[in-house]
Amino acid sequence: MEKHYFQHAGKVINTDNKFKHVMAITLNPQADYKEGIVRCITSREGDVTVKGYVDQSELHKLTGSSLESFKIGERLNIKNEKEILNQIVEKDWDFIGLEDPDIWIDKETGLMHVYFTIPIKYIDKTKKIKVHLGHAVGKDLDSLEMTAPVLLDTYDLSAKEVSVAPPNNKGIRYNLIESRDRKTNITYSIIKVAIAEDMGKAWKYGDTVFHPGEHNIPWIAGHASPGPLFSKNFIDVGEGKLLGVINGREANQKIGDKTKYGMFSVGLFIYDYENGKIDWVSPKPLIQDTEAITITFASQFVETKKGEGILYAHVDDSFVRAYTLKAGELKSLLPKK
Repeated sequence: MEKHYFQHAGKVINTDNKFKHVMAITLNPQADYKEGIVRCITSREGDVTVKGYVDQSELHKLTGSSLESFKIGERLNIKNEKEILNQIVEKDWDFIGLEDPDIWIDKETGLMHVYFTIPIKYIDKTKKIKVHLGHAVGKDLDSLEMTAPVLLDTYDLSAKEVSVAPPNNKGIRYNLIESRDRKTNITYSIIKVAIAEDMGKAWKYGDTVFHPGEHNIPWIAGHASPGPLFSKNFIDVGEGKLLGVINGREANQKIGDKTKYGMFSVGLFIYDYENGKIDWVSPKPLIQDTEAITITFASQFVETKKGEGILYAHVDDSFVRAYTLKAGELKSLLPKK
């Protein structure tokens, strides 16, 4: 695979003996991306290459001395967390920790909105799990207060890994989320629109915009998840459209009574945020980390100068790496108009 990116050496987050695995970094633009949140794994059961592994997680603050060196701080304190969880965690279900945070700043109010996964697993350890998209708001990381989830699991549909889109010409945001589609013997991770008229209140499930089972793209044939959207300042792909990164996994393989996951990689996609449609997904992945056994998963992009920026991804759900992207390099991979 020809490389159109530069992989930085080493790991972005300095871990200690407390956390062996960290992932899903999100950074705060109000602090020049020198602070943020990271998901820390407190315990892991199973193998990340095989379906059925379970992580217990906590969200912790991050502080950075540079964009390539961060230190884990205290656990993220969210007011009203216990009260909200008590409302949605039913009897015989077990909450396993907040996951996969995303920070979004409302430029009109200056308020910080944080979205995160709220996974709830059936207590008898069957494969049943609910995945809600949670929300908290405050003026900064120290004043966050949890609200009701913006999207609740309906069994058929779940919500996680939000990508916030700009408002369209009607003032509505067609955000993107990772959801699910249950087939007879296969559960696909799909990408759906999440319709948001108010970023702090309940959203609505919209159309499915990418289904791995309906496209002949091997690197993203099993699971798909939206990643960061690039600004038009970084790269412009047309009116009402943005280029972004998409996380994709090869189809699962059945080996005996186990389901083995394929490789998760980072690719590119073009999103029509005016109409809530994905116009194009790259036929090949963009990034596979040199140390990845099964996962390279992007969660944050920071522009560092005109036409250049740093993409952050976690490798094998264990550590975070930085990669430099240049708009000029990416343009050669895009479809001809």
